[in-house]
Amino acid sequence: MSRPGWGAARWFARRLALSVLVLLGSATAAFIAVRLTPGDPVRVILGGTTATPQAVAQVRHDLGTDRPLVVQYGLFLGRLLHGDLGMSYQLQDTVGHVIGSQLWATVELAVTAFTLAFVVALLLAVSTAGRWPLLRRASTVVELVLSSSPSFWVGVTLLTVFSFHWHVFPAAGGNGPVGLVLPAVTLAAALVGVFAQVMRAGVERALEEPFVLSARARGSGESAVRFRHALRHALIPMVTLSGWVVGSLFSGAVVVETVFSRQGIGRVLATAIQGRDFPVVTGVVVVSTLLFVVVSLLVDWLYRVIDPRLKEAYA
Repeated sequence: MSRPGWGAARWFARRLALSVLVLLGSATAAFIAVRLTPGDPVRVILGGTTATPQAVAQVRHDLGTDRPLVVQYGLFLGRLLHGDLGMSYQLQDTVGHVIGSQLWATVELAVTAFTLAFVVALLLAVSTAGRWPLLRRASTVVELVLSSSPSFWVGVTLLTVFSFHWHVFPAAGGNGPVGLVLPAVTLAAALVGVFAQVMRAGVERALEEPFVLSARARGSGESAVRFRHALRHALIPMVTLSGWVVGSLFSGAVVVETVFSRQGIGRVLATAIQGRDFPVVTGVVVVSTLLFVVVSLLVDWLYRVIDPRLKEAYA
């Protein structure tokens, strides 16, 4: 018989091992993609034919591209293990500093958009689940429109109305809470549609369970039944969506930060792709994967918090 806590330790060890494999796979894919790029990556990094032979030789030596491919791969992984993401020769700065200086702006945007989308979707789902058919159908139509609307279209529409026409919010590059409103709403729009539909379906299923009937028999009001009992069970599918949400927030940030001329790693990635700044592109891919892995671990932990049965299974 296993000792208490050993099951949870084995579970965590397995999840950690899978996370390391995901990081390794992402880094390997980025490494291969750069090597498969048409042309000479070093000359592309240095700006084509304008670079001197001495500069090309120096960059080849720094990147290790003058060595066998297996050795290059080993050096690449070795630098990553030491937290070295390389050097951006176009920006004349380390990739770690380039990403680090822009990361908070993207995290701020993503967290604000997620919070906004979650609160709006929660209110829509809980208030319309299983009642008010007309309002429910209208809410469903709005959610479908939001979830299918491209981020760049939503952003341009909001800019036209609230910046160019009404002059309520800055058109581009706004700092502080005011400058965050339109980008956050743009990024949250599609999430509201998906979140509301998933949560409403979960609440409606939960309202048919026996524990809801028992809560009503004990005299609990409708609001208490929905928010205290049904909502807890409806949040489990939401946790499942978290991996998709992280990817959606970071991919959406590339568009939103470009539309609103806002700082962040999304805009850095777009600029790096246009300029074929491969070290920056690789660094953003690795950092994004790391964030995804961390969030996935937190999601697995939240499963055990929301559903006590999982905690007992790994006790």
